Amino acid sequence: MVPALRYLGTACGWARGGSPRGIPAACGPALGRPRPLCQGSRSASTSSFDVVVIGGGIVGLASARALILRHPTLSIGVLEKEKELAIHQTGHNSGVIHSGIYYKPESLKAKLCVQGASLIYEYCNQKGISYKQCGKLIVAVEQEEIPRLQALYERGLQNGVQGLRLIQQEDIKKKEPYCRGLMAIDCPYTGIVDYRRVALSFAQDFQDAGGSVLTNFEVKDIEMARESPSRSEDGMKYPIVIRNTKGEEVQCQYVVTCAGLYSDRISELSGCSPDPQIVPFRGDYLLLKPEKCYLVKGNIYPVPDSRFPFLGVHFTPRMDGSIWLGPNAVLAFKREGYKPFDFSARDITDVITKSGLIKLVSQNFSYGVSEMYKACFLSATVKHLQKFIPEITVRDILRGPAGVRAQALDQDGNLVDDFVFDGGDGVIGNRILHVRNAPSPAATSSLAISGMIADEVQQRFKL
Repeated sequence: MVPALRYLGTACGWARGGSPRGIPAACGPALGRPRPLCQGSRSASTSSFDVVVIGGGIVGLASARALILRHPTLSIGVLEKEKELAIHQTGHNSGVIHSGIYYKPESLKAKLCVQGASLIYEYCNQKGISYKQCGKLIVAVEQEEIPRLQALYERGLQNGVQGLRLIQQEDIKKKEPYCRGLMAIDCPYTGIVDYRRVALSFAQDFQDAGGSVLTNFEVKDIEMARESPSRSEDGMKYPIVIRNTKGEEVQCQYVVTCAGLYSDRISELSGCSPDPQIVPFRGDYLLLKPEKCYLVKGNIYPVPDSRFPFLGVHFTPRMDGSIWLGPNAVLAFKREGYKPFDFSARDITDVITKSGLIKLVSQNFSYGVSEMYKACFLSATVKHLQKFIPEITVRDILRGPAGVRAQALDQDGNLVDDFVFDGGDGVIGNRILHVRNAPSPAATSSLAISGMIADEVQQRFKL
C-alpha cells in the first residue's frame, strides 16, 4: 500500500532520497486525441464545479480521471493554460517507462514508480496504446563503478523491481552487441511509450465520464468569492473563484493543482507557501542518425554517481525507431525555455533571488561547467558516449530536441528528490491540494499518483 500524504501545516511534507533522473526531452507527435474539448460545456465565465484540477499534463489528467471515476456524481473541471493538453513536461518527455530501481527504498518515488509502471502497462494493454518493453542496461565501464552498481542492484531488489539481474561482459554483448562494459544490471521491465498519447487517453476517459476541460485558461488569481464571507455559516456552494488572464472566472468548492513548472507560483496565488521554489533545468538531446540506429537496441544508462545531482547522458530508443542520446542538464533562463537563448527576466530573477540556486551552483560548480561545455561542444558528449559504444563518432549524431524539467529546490540549495504534496491553512488553503514536485518518474507513476491524490482529496475534503 502507498502511504498517505503527510502535512506539516502550511509547509510541505515530503520524503527525501533517491537519485535525480534524466531531464525530460521533446516528444514526437501525438498518435491520438480526445474528442473536441469542452464540447457542449458552459463557457469559462459561467462555469462552476465541485472540484477543479489546475494543469492539463499527465499528472493533472490522471488525477481528474481518477476523481471522476471514483465520484461520478461530482462536476469536475480541468483548467489548462495552453490551447492543447500535455504539451510541456508531458509532451517533452523521454518516453521511458521506468522500473523504480534508482529511488530510495520506502520513498514515495520508489513505491509509486514500481506500482505506476505496472498500471501503465495494464492501461496501455486495455486501451490498445503501443509500447515496447525493450529493457534497460545500467552499465559499469570502469572497475570503480562496480561497487556502486552492486549497491544499486540491492536497492532495486528492496524496491521490488521485477526481473533484475546482474550480468557480465558476455551477457552484455548478447543484449547490446555494440556496448562495452564490465558488468551491468539488466532491467527487463523498463519500456518506452508515447506519454502524450497516454495523457490524451486519460483526457478522453475523463471527458467520457462527464468531465470538462477548459483550455486557454491561464490562471491569474485564486480567491474567495466576495459574495461568500468566510465567516458565514453556510456560505456559497462554490466559494472559490479562479480567474484567468482574460478576466474569465470559474467557481468551485475544492482545487487540486498539478501545475508543473508553475507549481510554486500557483501555490503562492492561493495563499499557500511558495516553497519549494521551482528551478527550470533544460536538457538537450542528440539524435543518432537513422543509418546508425542499429547500434542501440534498448535503453543504456550509466551507473549514477551520488556526488552529482543528475544522472548523466544515456541512450534512449523511441517509439518511432529513433535513438536519443543525452540529456545534459543546464539552467534554463525561462520556465518554458526549450531553446538556448529563450529568456524571461521574471523567471531568472525568481531563480536567483528566491531559490537556493547559488548554493547549488557553489556545491556543484565543476559539474555545472562540464554540463555547459557538453552543451556547446558535441565532441565532449560523444567522448562520454564512446565509453559505452566506441563505434559512435561526431559524424553519426545530430542536435535534437530539448525539454525543461521543473526541479524543486530548497533554500539550502538541495534538489528535492521526492514527490511533494501539500495544502495550506485558511479558507482557501483548507480547500486546496498542491502537487508541488513531480519530476521523473511522474509520467510512469501517474496512475499511482492519481490514486493517491484521489484518496487524499476524498479524506481531506470529505467527499
